[in-house]
Amino acid sequence: MAQIRLANVTKRFGSHAALDDLSLEIADGEFFVLLGPTGAGKTTTLRLIAGLEKPDAGTIEIGEQDARHWSAAERDVALVFQYYSLYPRYTVRQNLAFPLKSRVRNYSQAEIDARIARAAKTLRIEHLLERKTDRLSGGEMQRVSIGRAIVRDPRAFLMDEPLSNLDAKLREALRAELKELQMKLRGTFLFVTHDQIEAMSMGDKVGVLNQGKIVQVGTPNEIYNRPKNTFVASFVGSPTMNLIAAEMSERRLVAMSGKLQLPAPGQTGQGPVTIGIRSEDIRVGPQEPFDASVHDIENHGVEKIVTLRVEGQVFRATVPAALALKIDAPVKFGFNVEKLHCFNAAGERI
Repeated sequence: MAQIRLANVTKRFGSHAALDDLSLEIADGEFFVLLGPTGAGKTTTLRLIAGLEKPDAGTIEIGEQDARHWSAAERDVALVFQYYSLYPRYTVRQNLAFPLKSRVRNYSQAEIDARIARAAKTLRIEHLLERKTDRLSGGEMQRVSIGRAIVRDPRAFLMDEPLSNLDAKLREALRAELKELQMKLRGTFLFVTHDQIEAMSMGDKVGVLNQGKIVQVGTPNEIYNRPKNTFVASFVGSPTMNLIAAEMSERRLVAMSGKLQLPAPGQTGQGPVTIGIRSEDIRVGPQEPFDASVHDIENHGVEKIVTLRVEGQVFRATVPAALALKIDAPVKFGFNVEKLHCFNAAGERI
């Protein structure tokens, strides 16, 4: 396995900069998730590392060696796509054997059989080896697709939204399986997704990408609890962080036409700011200090996501499912002030 490092990488398609001076480091044996919206540059990053595209500027290192002039084969990385790219008339065994039969590798049949058996056991697809891939379910096809990658024992695994075509229950199961696989192989995984739940549940590290630039890199806990700016705050979390326009004055935060006033712990200065607060850090109950009305209620089984409205501003709170609430009813709410986030007029954390 290998460390991957990108330094000041720029890639343009015509006048559009898909990546703009991007720097990124993925440690050997790390499960790194690259998270961002559609069009952020995630797939371009993957293709540059794999050698399918060449950067206009910057360096790409694999295993502490400059890989810019290496071919895709020389880089020895495995790509897994959201579309399974299997041969439908081949059996699972034949699909797994295909990447091992190139003249470059020159494996004996015994070695090929041993690698297939090992991969099939790891992915629990031994019972499917003689089945044609056009007779497999989506989850089975994705396991075979991953198996085609691991039989090669590559230096790194590059995964481009491999779970996005699966139903919700299967995605949840395969998330756990992929993380378990990475730990078992001790492999370097770069996993690309626009799904923040995948990022937060799977990644050792998460890199948030937007408009070709890395916005923040950190552990899932750091990204969630200390977002660098309002983009990260609003993109990561389900529900996303509530962002409320406010004014800071004399160590107080004033919002919603003065109906909401809060201390600004550790902050000084004055002027427009944005308050950030997670839904789980808003309390709803008769003892709380502020007034609102119930705009909407989403039942999620063990909890409810309640949308509150004050002066035309709506924001969401997570409350116990047993709490009795009705649409348009008045309620009282408060904040866990210690969990407040504050961003300046440019959207940067202060």
